[in-house]
Amino acid sequence: MANRPALRELQGRLAERLQAARSQQGTKPSWLAVECRGARYLCPLEQAGEIFAAAPVHPVAYTAPWFLGIANLRGGLYGIVDLAGFLARSAPDRGTAGAARHGEPGAVESSLVSLNPLFDVNAAMLVDRLAGLRGDEAFTHAEPPAADAPAWFGPRRTDAQGTVWQELDLRALAADPAFLDIVA
Repeated sequence: MANRPALRELQGRLAERLQAARSQQGTKPSWLAVECRGARYLCPLEQAGEIFAAAPVHPVAYTAPWFLGIANLRGGLYGIVDLAGFLARSAPDRGTAGAARHGEPGAVESSLVSLNPLFDVNAAMLVDRLAGLRGDEAFTHAEPPAADAPAWFGPRRTDAQGTVWQELDLRALAADPAFLDIVA
């Protein structure tokens, strides 16, 4: 439990930086970097909502395995999506639909990242770890997604250390029928 205050402090700093990045006009696009089951993803800041500490999730019967249930986040009800589980069933190189779930809500580094409220989808994604904010200057090059990648996969970006990050288009994800259909 000693890591919980440090995690809350990190989440607070990230939330402040996220808000500051949104308020600056004319700046380069930036991303919230997250990790799920060892894979690295970039969520555009203008498409991400709030960052929450992992909260108790109430399961919903007859839903897809990647839909963890409903949680109360600051007084609002959100559907909680296991991002890695959803990606495993959607992405050609991310595993299989039957893959075991990763860290449960409440794990030391797990966090919830909500989608931008403008998308009219009260959903938050469970991620294993927040990896900070990234700007264009953090990447050496980008390549387009594979031809068979989902429509909400953006470019794959490589940082100065050679780490590959997959950009996610959260607006397209929020409109994807597969994401909206939580029935098992």
